[in-house]
Amino acid sequence: MDLPPSAAPLHALPAWRLPPAVLAAVRDRPAGAAEISAYLYDPTVAARNAAALRGCLPGWAELCYAVKANGFPPVLDALLRGAPVAWPDGDVQVRGPDPSVVGSGRGGVDGFEVSSAREAHLALAAYGRVAPTRPPYLIASGPAKSTTLLTALVESGVSIVNVESPGELRRLEAVATRVGRRVTVAVRVNPARVALAGSLQMGGRPSAFGVPESEVPAVLELASRLPHLDVAGFHVHAVSGNLDAAAHLDYVRWCLDFADRAAADAGIDLQVVDVGGGFGVPFEPDRRGERPFDLDRFGEGLARLPIPPDVRVIFEPGRLLVADCGWYAAEVIDVKRSYGTDFVVLRGGIHHFALPTSWEIVHNFAVVAGPAPITTDAEAVDTDGRPVTVVGELCTPEDTLARDITVGPVRPGDVVVFPLAGAYGYEFALADFLGHPRADRVVLGESADRGPRYA
Repeated sequence: MDLPPSAAPLHALPAWRLPPAVLAAVRDRPAGAAEISAYLYDPTVAARNAAALRGCLPGWAELCYAVKANGFPPVLDALLRGAPVAWPDGDVQVRGPDPSVVGSGRGGVDGFEVSSAREAHLALAAYGRVAPTRPPYLIASGPAKSTTLLTALVESGVSIVNVESPGELRRLEAVATRVGRRVTVAVRVNPARVALAGSLQMGGRPSAFGVPESEVPAVLELASRLPHLDVAGFHVHAVSGNLDAAAHLDYVRWCLDFADRAAADAGIDLQVVDVGGGFGVPFEPDRRGERPFDLDRFGEGLARLPIPPDVRVIFEPGRLLVADCGWYAAEVIDVKRSYGTDFVVLRGGIHHFALPTSWEIVHNFAVVAGPAPITTDAEAVDTDGRPVTVVGELCTPEDTLARDITVGPVRPGDVVVFPLAGAYGYEFALADFLGHPRADRVVLGESADRGPRYA
């Protein structure tokens, strides 16, 4: 299997397409510094994306960021704090969600969706840094919540647990009984049919995720007999990476209609409908003609939806908010030719950035020239105008980040930079294979004497 697929005849991105701050971070490295292999982040981009999404959502919507996409503390802080925006008088202030108003329409996220005790810790730490007086709002998801995890979540004060099975209901009841707390839950539903396209399908087929639609009444009946659990509604997350705003609107409409009917049939006071995330970003605009998710169209359609009275509708985006706030930069160690194929070998690879390989996508990149050629002209492989395959430092042919992308001159000491690396990058990689150092995490604009580097 080819991982990732051939990109021919695609050309690499020109370096000028990268933001100036990214170019500066790559080019202005101290002399004698170790070869770069790092994630470069601009958290303000994530905050602006949250503000843009919130701006299209009606007042009844809540926005909870999926920490699994990127748990870097400065990114979490920026999302919770909100984006700087210009007020009518011209002053620039930070606008974040008003904790006293549901769906306040302001810039920051309302809370976080977490799937582990560590993610819960990261989210709570962000509240401690950014909003210490604001009650934390955490929603827990995931198909295999152990007793240990459920205990940690309940003790941390989780707001809602999205329950995936009858067994999980019973485990959570046992934990809640032992801890002495009531827990609010939403039942995750696996719909019988999902008319959404995307990179990953979790609904409309046999899946470890959620309760099959036909079995929901029985699960609700079980939940009604568990004294420490309060069923507040339903959770549906059926697909990831969807770019079709009209189809996503139909999906949200179905979630609301199903929740209203199922709650009425079971005699439940419907309070929450969590429609998950699943918004895509266009990784392959040149090869596949992908275009960004149409937020304006989506928002206009949402505004016309009938919403059951007093129901909170929760969106859990991840990728949409953070994909373009990060860049993966890896230094070229070698350029070699083997049986007619030119290879660009990086100080990095899928142990740092596995997304192109795991998703089997063409993830284009730019080449930033290094300060001076390390290889003499006599030794150099001439890549100018030729397709190259970009590989990493691991001892496996699967360590391939791009295939058959035509480039200009590439030499050792240059840096290959992948944009759209802010989601499912650092957290998603095979960090310990071969034991190479992890990629650095750097906030753009922070130098060694002004701010931290995060290993």
